[in-house]
Amino acid sequence: MTEIERIIDQLNRAFVGEAWHGPAVFEILEGITAQQAVAHPLAGGHSIWELALHITAWTRAGSRRLQGDRAQLTDVENFPPVTDSSERAWEETRESIKLAYEELCGAILLLDDSKLDQPIIEGMSSIYVTLHGVIQHSLYHAGQIAILKKAFSEGQTK
Repeated sequence: MTEIERIIDQLNRAFVGEAWHGPAVFEILEGITAQQAVAHPLAGGHSIWELALHITAWTRAGSRRLQGDRAQLTDVENFPPVTDSSERAWEETRESIKLAYEELCGAILLLDDSKLDQPIIEGMSSIYVTLHGVIQHSLYHAGQIAILKKAFSEGQTK
């Protein structure tokens, strides 16, 4: 197995399933309603929806960086506001995560193992570190979503 194949495997485990730690991003988001996703059960904390948009933004940033764009996200790009809290908009948000994941997979498959230790962009971390960073970042926020989801399933929040 090549290192690129290993990275794709880790990305798949993080987003799709069969992760060692438990549910992957897509699995965590299953069964969450728009009403639950938009809620802010913790004062000062992000909603599930905001976290989902944030995961999407940084997954896309990984793809953009592979294409030579520094992808320095503004505050609004980093945590985009939820402007439509309908079930349809929530479904579109979940679909956008899937599309971002698929775009990143496609971009990674175009790479060569010999390039992984090179900076993704001059002055930035290596391609290898960046790609694993996207995976780690996504799982970190998936864990936050899992905690918020658990609070809803246990009736600890409205």
